Amino acid sequence: MMILSTEKKIISKESIKKLVANKKDITLSENAIDEIIDILEKKAKIISKYAVERAKKKNRETILKEDIEAYLFESGD
Repeated sequence: MMILSTEKKIISKESIKKLVANKKDITLSENAIDEIIDILEKKAKIISKYAVERAKKKNRETILKEDIEAYLFESGD
């Protein structure tokens, strides 16, 4: 179920359309595009929060690729 939000989206509808553009005979409804965007943005926020906390614990001011990989390893995603 999609929850309407007044928050500005970071991922564009055009980007999502491009992800499936090479799939012949497939189109996305506007609701499907909105749902994909919501899911991806929620997941990006979770990963970002984890990466920030991990970098701080390691006394760094920079998030590294290893911080993202650590999230994926620890979460099982």
